[in-house]
Amino acid sequence: MFRTALRNVLAYKARLLMTALAVVLGVAFLSGSLVFGDSLGQAAAAKATDGYTRIAVSVSPDAPPGGEARQAGIDARTATALAGVPGVAVAAGRVDGFAAVADRDGGLIGHGSSHQGGNFAPGADGTDPAYRFVKGTGPARDGAVALDENTARQGGYRIGDSVRVATGKGAATYTLSGMFRTDGTRLPSGGSLVLFTGSTAQQLFLAPGTFRSIELTAAPGTTPQQLLERVQAQLPKGTSAVTGARLAQIQRNLATNDSDTMSQILLGFSAVALFVAAFLISNTFSMLVGRRTRELALMRAVGASRRQVRSILLAESVLIGAGASAVGIAVGTGVAALLRAFLASADSPSGPLVVSPVTVIGSLLAGTVLTVVAAWLPVRRAMAIPPVAALGTAEPATPARAGSLRTGLGAALALTGTAAVLYGALAGGKDARTVIGCGAVLALTGAIVLIPLLSRPFVALLQPLLARLRPVHGTLAARNTVRDPRRTGATAAALAIALTLASGLSVLGASTARYLDRATTHDFTAGYLVKAAADGMELAPGTAADLAKKLPGSAVSPLDQSTRYRLGGTESVLTGVDPAAIGRLLRYDVVAGSLDSLAKGQIAVADFKAKEAGWRLGQTLPLQRPDGRHGSVTIGAVYRADPQSHLMPSITAPDSLVARYDRAPVTAAILVAPDGGPGQAARRSVVHALGDNPALAVLDREGVKAEYSGDIGGQLNVFYALLGMALVIAALGIANTLAMSVLERRKELGTLRALGLDRAGVTRMVRLEALIVGALGATAGTVLGIFLGWALGRTLQESVAGYALVLPWGRLALGILIALAGALLASLWPARRAARVDIPAATSAQ
Repeated sequence: MFRTALRNVLAYKARLLMTALAVVLGVAFLSGSLVFGDSLGQAAAAKATDGYTRIAVSVSPDAPPGGEARQAGIDARTATALAGVPGVAVAAGRVDGFAAVADRDGGLIGHGSSHQGGNFAPGADGTDPAYRFVKGTGPARDGAVALDENTARQGGYRIGDSVRVATGKGAATYTLSGMFRTDGTRLPSGGSLVLFTGSTAQQLFLAPGTFRSIELTAAPGTTPQQLLERVQAQLPKGTSAVTGARLAQIQRNLATNDSDTMSQILLGFSAVALFVAAFLISNTFSMLVGRRTRELALMRAVGASRRQVRSILLAESVLIGAGASAVGIAVGTGVAALLRAFLASADSPSGPLVVSPVTVIGSLLAGTVLTVVAAWLPVRRAMAIPPVAALGTAEPATPARAGSLRTGLGAALALTGTAAVLYGALAGGKDARTVIGCGAVLALTGAIVLIPLLSRPFVALLQPLLARLRPVHGTLAARNTVRDPRRTGATAAALAIALTLASGLSVLGASTARYLDRATTHDFTAGYLVKAAADGMELAPGTAADLAKKLPGSAVSPLDQSTRYRLGGTESVLTGVDPAAIGRLLRYDVVAGSLDSLAKGQIAVADFKAKEAGWRLGQTLPLQRPDGRHGSVTIGAVYRADPQSHLMPSITAPDSLVARYDRAPVTAAILVAPDGGPGQAARRSVVHALGDNPALAVLDREGVKAEYSGDIGGQLNVFYALLGMALVIAALGIANTLAMSVLERRKELGTLRALGLDRAGVTRMVRLEALIVGALGATAGTVLGIFLGWALGRTLQESVAGYALVLPWGRLALGILIALAGALLASLWPARRAARVDIPAATSAQ
């Protein structure tokens, strides 16, 4: 039986090519996702733990209670005492903080989230083991700095050049003394690192004579655990020690989180691609079994049992699945390299591709099992054909009937799924999205089952248009399409799945983007917003006041966020603003009271906050702080605000009130309305007034929109690219169906040619068939995707005020056009083959 199956696979290799290619693509996506995830995770872990092997023990201050930022460090006396612990070879005091480097044009260097500054801590030999200098030396005087090699190259700097560096205490110019390389513990990918002298780093980031941590290197013969026990016995109160191995394990766990998330997303799209491939496989085996009815019946007639014939056909599917899966794994390794190039962010660490045994075995099993499962129904259907009947006639088409069990099952699934989706969307609740997800699976499954039944009315709607455009070719194409509704439906279903996901994402993405745009910029009336250009930096206290002095006539207000208040027993966050300027900078839609009350020392509260806490206009609230400060405030205004807005505060207070209770509020941003309005000159004046600080971004209205709305369009494009694999497989299904159909209709095509239909006419007929199938799948998928996008959007309306459905007609139309174009491209080879049918041979065929 195995030899027979092998001969059959070789005999029908051309017809099975598309099936094998679908398995190759699906398995390539799956194995590529696994290889990509493993490679990214291992590279991230290696980068995050690089350098910890040289640290035996690290000593650092304990975090203060209450979640406050840690400011205290380890004093020099403690550092000296730790250096004298038996078994300590080197005790290096480390200081770190935020530091950003400007290029020669004043722009910020580095696209990552890490812009770090540190201290150069040379030992007795004048070197620091944490850094390897490739040019120059470490900073030896306070006016010098050293840069990591990549940052220096991006800025075009050479030894002796002046470099502008910004820290939390402003920007200053330094002389470049050297360029170095270091490990990932100090310089994450995409970031920048500046080394100062020890005294300069302490003044910028901590306080003179203090360190953020002490790194201890063990002397020969001393293990890290032994050194840890000795150090813990001498640690002062408020400090703790941990081994470098433990720190490495913590960093490894943190580093692999992002790669795990990306891997899960890719595996989800791989499952979609494999699911779509199952339709192509099942369709191909159905057509092959139909073409081989006489052959299979002859095997039965000469003594083969049903079990033997079934085993032969299943063995063929195993051979195809295993062989295509093996090729897919090889292709998947290349796919992983492409995924890492296109999907990995610029901050992602680099490393070798990791092909694990789990990936190889799992991908091989997935592709093989998928092929066997997809071929099972066609094989089982073939076993039901009596040998005598099969020898006498070819297998007839089996159109879907309205009263068939298949139709009833499909209708039940579709109605149940639709009802579940509607219930989840309209009733809401915490489990609404789970209900919608389950309903979507049922509705999509039902739609797939019902597509053969829908093909006839759909083609009937298109037939008048086809007859008007191409009377002969359009009519023939319409009739050929509905000749076997199940085959047409299975082919269109693969396309429908991809379009359902794509159109649903488009609806959700467009609706979310519109909402975020409005929530972000609707209340913004200032000319510019000043914020930190890099993560990890806070605006220095007094920046807004200095800016107001340097820009006379302009309206300037900080957004000073102050946390850990209890107002009337409710945990609250106050945002301090300049009462005299805020009215020109943010659009307050006051529904009760007046914003002028801010000048009287009262507060203004957003309507959602007032409703949540049960506050009302004119109410006096007791105020308490954890440090014991207390007082009272009065609500002088209530205004409408979106809870998701990044700019409009939930509680607006005069900055003088915030300063009374909080010595160091966080200045989240500064709003500026220049005298004379925004413009290039006005923006330059703001940048200059800020000290040409590369770490401060000056954003206009479009910049604010881009900053806070998020790159939804870019994220959707990534998902569309991933769904492109499913579209490619669906197009292969169309090509395969048409190619097999041409083989079945050789006599018919020859007759049409003999009756006067030229080659161009045959080509048009086959292409129109492909367009009809593509239109059926694209229409069904788009309608279902819009429905699911609306339903999921409804669940957001409960928690996101102002969210509304937006139908991106352009993107939806583009998706349909891409599907039709793919169907047309898929028809090129079958149409060319149909046009070249030999008329005498075809008309004489039995």
